[in-house]
Amino acid sequence: MDNVERHDYREGKKIMRVLITGGAGYIGSELIEHLLPEHEVFVIDNLMYDKTSLIRYVGRDNFHFIKGDVRDTNLMKQYMSKCDVIIPLAALVGFPLCDRMPKDAIEINYEANKWIAENKSSQQMVIYPCTNSGYGTNAEGSVVTEEFPLNPISLYGTTKVDAETVYRNTENCCTYRLATVYGPSTRPRTDLLVNNFVLKAIKDRVLVLYECEFMRNYVHIWDICRSFKFAIDNWSVFKNDTFNVGNDAINMNKLQLAQKIQSHLPVEIIKAEFTTDPDKRDYTVSSQKIYNTGYNCEYDLDIGIKQLIEMYSIIDHPWHANY
Repeated sequence: MDNVERHDYREGKKIMRVLITGGAGYIGSELIEHLLPEHEVFVIDNLMYDKTSLIRYVGRDNFHFIKGDVRDTNLMKQYMSKCDVIIPLAALVGFPLCDRMPKDAIEINYEANKWIAENKSSQQMVIYPCTNSGYGTNAEGSVVTEEFPLNPISLYGTTKVDAETVYRNTENCCTYRLATVYGPSTRPRTDLLVNNFVLKAIKDRVLVLYECEFMRNYVHIWDICRSFKFAIDNWSVFKNDTFNVGNDAINMNKLQLAQKIQSHLPVEIIKAEFTTDPDKRDYTVSSQKIYNTGYNCEYDLDIGIKQLIEMYSIIDHPWHANY
């Protein structure tokens, strides 16, 4: 597919046309805000979860919404041909949803991404977000870098890792392995660990912890959005490479996370080892590689918790999950 030559400039800087699949979702609905000041954004989303998360962009210059499914190859061909950058966010996210809808998970998480990789031009840039849960159980107790082998144990992890593998073998692509994301969005997620703990602290005043010593790594949603823009702006450094993206300053276990939330909210912490984490994550992930490019995280856990407390004061029915 030949890419269309661009001639649009703003303040002497070339405007990139960016296609975001799944752009009405948790990350996408925030990422658009970070890209619109400098770039033109096309969003394809079937609005599976939220019909209102993109209303804030109506009337904004350089914003275009297309209701559709990433499995519609004719639609994808039409809009891929217009764009310089592709950010494939469309996915069934999390092991519960993928286990409930395995056929759709394979089609959306893997096959649709394989099609994008096979049909993009060599000039088009792709930034694909995988999950660091793909490191699986073989990383237990380790400090994990991008060289660590992938060993996903859930259908969700497997489909995401398989798609990452395709992109890593495709020219002009960058892949991310995201930490557990937290923070506010116009398409909220309350099933993510930090977001969920804050909600339970507000509603129940109790946090019941299992596997409380297991290490996890976290990153604010706006830092994730900043990382996508940073990669576009520094593409020669990012292309054909893979990066862990997390905030290493807040690598911590579940008990430490609960105690941090307790410093903001009156909540009782109870240890109850009666269940296990299906993703089996217990490791410290290093994001030093992306820091070496000049990228840095700006939002700490205290900022995120305060934002979530305010967000939940606004949402009347705050349960928003991917299952």
